[in-house]
Parts: sequence; C-alpha cells; structure tokens
Amino acid sequence: MATAAARPLVTVQALEGDAATDTPTTLPIPDVMRASIRPDIVNFVHSNISNNSRQPYAVSRRAGHQTSAESWGTGRAVSRIPRVAGGGTHRAGQAAFGNMCRGGRMFAPTRIWRRWHRKINVNQKRYAVVSAIAASAVPSLVLARGHRIETVPEFPLVVGDSAEGVEKTKEAIKVLKKIGAFPDAEKAKDSHGIRPGKGKMRNRRYISRKGPLIVYSTEGAKAVKAFRNIPGVEITNVERLNLLKLAPGGHLGGSFCYQSCRKSLVQHHGFRF
Repeated sequence: MATAAARPLVTVQALEGDAATDTPTTLPIPDVMRASIRPDIVNFVHSNISNNSRQPYAVSRRAGHQTSAESWGTGRAVSRIPRVAGGGTHRAGQAAFGNMCRGGRMFAPTRIWRRWHRKINVNQKRYAVVSAIAASAVPSLVLARGHRIETVPEFPLVVGDSAEGVEKTKEAIKVLKKIGAFPDAEKAKDSHGIRPGKGKMRNRRYISRKGPLIVYSTEGAKAVKAFRNIPGVEITNVERLNLLKLAPGGHLGGSFCYQSCRKSLVQHHGFRF
C-alpha cells in the first residue's frame, strides 16, 4: 500500500463562485484506494481488452497464385520450385507460389477464423480496475505518467457534488482551474499533432496526450455535456469504469472523482485486497 494513500481522510475540494456553494469537508478514504497496485495485471488485462475490439481481416485466398506456373522437375541444375511458363518476358521462368518468391503467397496466410478475441478472467479484470483506481491516489505514479499536477491540492482529488450540475463548457473550465486540473488539459490540447508512420493513411492521422479523467455518479448528469468537448478531458460513469480509460496504454495514471462517487466505489470495489 502506498504511503500517500494510507491517510484515513481525504478532503473534498469546495467550489466557489457561481458554479457551486460547497463547503470544505473531509471523508474517510475508501479501501479501494489502499489496494495493492499490480502493473503486471493491469498491462495484461489491458492488452486482452484491446484485442476484443479488433476487426477480423484476411489475405485473399488467390493472392500469390494468380499465375500459371509448373515445376521444371530435376535435371536442369535449378531448384524444383514452380516456375512461370511462357517466354519473351522477364517474368517467364521466374519462381512462383512459394513464400520465398517475389510475388508469391505468404506463409500461413491470415484467415478470418483466427482467434482474434480473448476471454478475460473476471477477478483479474476487477483487480486491474482496482489497481488503476488505487494508483490515482499516488502522486508519484500520476507524475510518472506525464500528467501536470503541480497545482492539484491533493490526491486522490475529490470534488463536491455541485460540479455534476455544471451545464456550460466555460463553467466546466472554471471548475478545472479551481481544482488545479486545467494545466493537464492544456498539455493535452497543446500536444495535438500528426501521427508518425503509416497510421496517417489509415484514419488515425492525429494524436494527442491524455488529460484528466472526470468520474461522476449521477446517471444523466449535466456535467457530461459540459466536460465532453474540452480537449484532453474524458468523462466516465463510476458504474461503468473502463480500464482502457483508467489506464491508457496499460500504464497506471490518475483520475478525478466527485464526492458522490465514494458510495459507488465502496459498493463495487470496497472489499480489501
């Protein structure tokens, strides 16, 4: 258990101004924040979950065999690989069909019935989510992932319930500035650029860093529309925590939680590890 998460209490950050009327309070820190952090399980489960979104593809069954070729047999002091028939062109006499040949098929062509997806042990999946939540309470791990948290007052960062009632994006930005999370969102916005490599041709042209993750509890909260259009900021329901958001790339990172999320965290992940 991390020392930073061993505190018995966590401060609920009060919001000031027009957006809220909260008063500072303290709450007992959930046991989930004290869970053992297992990067190996997080990375393993993340890889398997990522595999489940793959779309099957295959090599054409005719690829590499769309030519007339036949072996010359023995006695010509050349290999017995099938060779293209005919004459009058450089293609005549060239080896064909084999995976070692130019224009030949590949070895073991990909089939659509390959085992693309992976079954994931439920306990491992739960443990990975718990580890990702616990890692968000350790400032050193959040910093190591590249988040800008110099102005964040405390980890885990808990905000009052009134933040869920924010309706406008400009009000959501004020909330982020108030709790010190806006520099992290700015970092994600400034990192937007063109991806290196072939991905530019494959509908993945742009890439950007990850910013803060907002966790809310009330279904249909107004804050969803307020936060969803801020570059780098992601928002998710505490009832549907996804490891792909909690630990992007399989790396443990930070998340930001509202006060009302505590009951749900205790209900779903309150057991001790």
